[in-house]
Amino acid sequence: MIIFFGDNTRNKIFAVQSNKVLTAQDIDKLIWVFGEKSIINSKKINHTYLGPRAAMITPWSTNAVEICQNMGVNSLIRIEEFNKVDLEFSDFDYMVYEKFEKLHQDIFSVEIKPKKILAIEDIENYNLQEGLSLNSEEIVYLNNISKKIGRKLTDSEVFGFSQVNSEHCRHKIFNGKFIIDGEEKKSSLFKLIKETSKKNPNSIVSAYKDNVAFIEGPSINLFSPERSDIADYYKIKEVKSVISIKAETHNFPTTVEPFNGAATGSGGEIRDRLAGGKGSLPLAGTAVYMTPYPRNSNEKLWEENIQARKWLYQSPIDILIKASNGASDFGNKFGQPLITGSVLTFEHEEFNKTIGFDKVIMQAGGIGFGLSNQAIKETPSEGDKIVVLGGDNYRIGMGGAAVSSADTGEFSKGIELNAVQRSNPEMQKRVANAIRGMVESNNNSIVSIHDHGAGGHLNCLSELVEEVGGEINLDMLPVGDPTLSDKEIIGNESQERMGLIIDSRDLNLLNKIAERERAPIYEVGTITNNKRFTIKSKSKGNTPLDLSLDNFFGSSPQTVMKDNKKTINYSSISYDNTKTKYYLKKVFKLEAVGCKDWLTNKVDRCVGGKV
Repeated sequence: MIIFFGDNTRNKIFAVQSNKVLTAQDIDKLIWVFGEKSIINSKKINHTYLGPRAAMITPWSTNAVEICQNMGVNSLIRIEEFNKVDLEFSDFDYMVYEKFEKLHQDIFSVEIKPKKILAIEDIENYNLQEGLSLNSEEIVYLNNISKKIGRKLTDSEVFGFSQVNSEHCRHKIFNGKFIIDGEEKKSSLFKLIKETSKKNPNSIVSAYKDNVAFIEGPSINLFSPERSDIADYYKIKEVKSVISIKAETHNFPTTVEPFNGAATGSGGEIRDRLAGGKGSLPLAGTAVYMTPYPRNSNEKLWEENIQARKWLYQSPIDILIKASNGASDFGNKFGQPLITGSVLTFEHEEFNKTIGFDKVIMQAGGIGFGLSNQAIKETPSEGDKIVVLGGDNYRIGMGGAAVSSADTGEFSKGIELNAVQRSNPEMQKRVANAIRGMVESNNNSIVSIHDHGAGGHLNCLSELVEEVGGEINLDMLPVGDPTLSDKEIIGNESQERMGLIIDSRDLNLLNKIAERERAPIYEVGTITNNKRFTIKSKSKGNTPLDLSLDNFFGSSPQTVMKDNKKTINYSSISYDNTKTKYYLKKVFKLEAVGCKDWLTNKVDRCVGGKV
């Protein structure tokens, strides 16, 4: 049953779903928590409202239900906000919200049935249809795998291969072969990048083989509870530390949906620092934005000289404002200060061609620390348990890894919007606290840990078992949207989840810590040591994915890129020596040079303390 709460204006309605009739005492508590809003009859709600889709439980709802449960109202399933809007209102996230012309008892009902497993007959066509960014060599490779194993590949297997072997996850372009002017280059881009640390390792502990890089840190006084599974006294102990360093881009999502794109960029980078070694802790973040000219005033002549283009999704000024809002929002809610960063705007027009950061750059970075004796992951053993910490699965972030490897606008808007993740910093904080409890304990029994980002369970869980093999029980993965197919359950990028491997004998400790931190925890699989990555549902008898690790990502074809050098002689810079002050004033108006308070002062830079 659903009960509606509101006031006389009906501007905001709270819809409360309960699995039993609420007592008078329960209703009094809800009236108080909603700010003295009373029960209203749905027949008297005669306006258009914006609210979450039936299949999309919001992070706000998760937190609201838990608050009410802590108050003793234990029968609640869901609480959502519905805000009055005009019938023509269209400025909202269609992936999460919809307009309701009437609020009624069926607003949370879902009638759609999950799609069944598909055997892919034509991989090339499926690649185009789903926006998987597979090249011709990879399509040939997958067809050969199909012949080799004697069956058609499933939609989960083709989709999973595209995500796991994307540029975002496996750097297939940076690791590719470059042929320039007919000459094959001796090194890939990635090898060139690694060359510096190879020749000068200095104090590097780990680089290019984990979620973060570690360098040697000082001996520090760790102030933490003696135990994290119970309420215990804080003690100081001296430990040898490592410093974590990380940066990654979130360009495509920020171009398409700046707020959530940048928020999940910051959130994903934080999770990477949580997933270093056998667990490590984030301290402070950075953010970098690069866009075309924002054209937010008429005082910048260099902007006026170039005609503004039509933007597919968002304008540069909207991207800068909304993206910085998103990154700041995540940092403030998670509890990580964002302490530095930069912004660069650029366009240039010459030879009837305009260049600029049309696919914007959003780079999230940060530093943190771990313990030196936990800086290197261990090799899993047969029988170890595979665990997921964090939120439910929803139809968001589908194919984000693959779409990020293509030009923005290459695929349909439906595919591109579907690939953007949505943020839930409060859930990530709970997960981080549980991991912190293990890291700071006297015996951290985490064997290996990875974050859930691009590719969702497909990428995270396959990386966890990459050395040995493992089997995932699909039935144990949490599902928030009952309409999800098997492919969507294992491939979505719902945020704020971590995957880890732990000795089965130590699972009880992690369960206790997660319960204290209110972090959802699921035992989803087992290390098999059979060199296969298998996902199956025992209840449905389905096996959406079952491939040897070599076939899945061990021997996929190397990407080959051919190009020719092109010489462009741009015009030289000319200026008047008598106008130095005039030029200087203009330079100070450049976003890269001028005051950036409008971007940086949204963040509580003391939120973590001692910054």
